[in-house]
Amino acid sequence: MGLYRARPENGVVWITGASTGIGRALALHLARQGFTVAATARAEDNLGSIAKEENALKGRIFTFPCDVMNEAGMERTVIAIEKKLGPISLAVFNAGAYLPVRGDRLETTNFVRSYQINVFGTLNGLVPVIDRMRDRGYGQIAVMGSVTSFFGMPSAAAYGSTKAALNNMIEALRFDLEKMNIRVQIINPGFVATPLTDKTTFRMPALLTVGDASRRIAAGLQRGGYEISFPRRLVWPLKLLRLFPKPLIFFVLYRLTGWDKRTVGPRRRTR
Repeated sequence: MGLYRARPENGVVWITGASTGIGRALALHLARQGFTVAATARAEDNLGSIAKEENALKGRIFTFPCDVMNEAGMERTVIAIEKKLGPISLAVFNAGAYLPVRGDRLETTNFVRSYQINVFGTLNGLVPVIDRMRDRGYGQIAVMGSVTSFFGMPSAAAYGSTKAALNNMIEALRFDLEKMNIRVQIINPGFVATPLTDKTTFRMPALLTVGDASRRIAAGLQRGGYEISFPRRLVWPLKLLRLFPKPLIFFVLYRLTGWDKRTVGPRRRTR
């Protein structure tokens, strides 16, 4: 039969970070395909507006507000979803934050918060979901990474390193989870126009809309496989670039991101 892949009749899709951007677009896309979607985000007002769109959908969307950094709250959310809607057959851990970091204005705050949201926020949902999927003997999990995990990129020292951590973590967990019939996938999209990328201070080649990104992710979830990465015109050249010496990599990334034209200001002085 092969490794498990979620279908609308099997259970619920849980998506974190579903109030805006890719998470919101993906929730609507999967609901149009007939899935029952449990949408979670901290911003309760935005979640309410997504639920109002369900009249035009084949499936249903239910909202479960929660801050992903609240470990106990995330476990309660999983319990509440399964009690109200049924088993979570597919979990998409999409919630994340991009907080720019510059070497000339370095501080710990953005690193700490990035890891709290992107890494530990994912773990806070991953642990209770895996517990239940293991007991049922099936499930599908997808975690949002990024092409910024491939290299260190300008201003993305915090964000990119969290996405690299997630790539490594999911790759390592895959060895055990697949033995329990739990399919795990990492999503490494290129640059997508969202509220997160509004903060980006470097050039973003091959920029996609959230609608295009959500369609590609949904197709990858249904197709299976381990990595969902796109667009090919950006992802494959970047993967090929990793085979080259570091001086060439830096040369290309400076020009690709437009950072070769940036200036670095003097260090701030404090008394």
